[in-house]
Amino acid sequence: MTLERPSLWRHPHPLLLASGSPTRRVLLEAAGVPIITRVPLIDERAIEASAATPGAAESAVASQLATAKAAAVAPFAATHQIVLGADQTLLLGKEPFHKPSGRAGVATQLMKLSGKTHILHSAIAVFQDGEEIFSAASSAFMTMRILSPEFIEHYISIAGDGILGCVGGYQLEGVGIHLFEKVEGDQPAILGLPLYPLLKFLRETGYLAG
Repeated sequence: MTLERPSLWRHPHPLLLASGSPTRRVLLEAAGVPIITRVPLIDERAIEASAATPGAAESAVASQLATAKAAAVAPFAATHQIVLGADQTLLLGKEPFHKPSGRAGVATQLMKLSGKTHILHSAIAVFQDGEEIFSAASSAFMTMRILSPEFIEHYISIAGDGILGCVGGYQLEGVGIHLFEKVEGDQPAILGLPLYPLLKFLRETGYLAG
């Protein structure tokens, strides 16, 4: 006889994650949240352009992207299933950064970020039955040490092509940690998922054991 593994999850369906990010998947599964994934089909650049209006909060772009992703996937959810959209933006002053195009793009971004503090804005949006029922955002301040062009090239050769999928061209959970002299913010949000407010919400709604 096989005994079922104890679980913190109390919802009849797994969470539907509107993202193809392996890092977000790992974070959720490590926290005991069962998930299935579906990649949303949205025009991220168009949403960014409409969200980045004068006077808008700097985290507005990440929040609107998270909402758009959850809304795009919500029609594919089962009745009462929880849908999670998440996104992250990087700002150096007022300049937004996107995923680099090729290794040369990584080098260009890292040279710009070298010796400066940039901000990561991470946001989530939770949908259920086609309606947004929760959202949250978190920011982190990331100070890079001064990097020489030689070190940047060495770092890129070690980090590999996985960094091409990361805004700023680094993975803090890997060798990207060597790029920084100070980090202010919680680790899950830095990795692209404000996990603490999400788990609090899921406990309060009874979908996670409290």
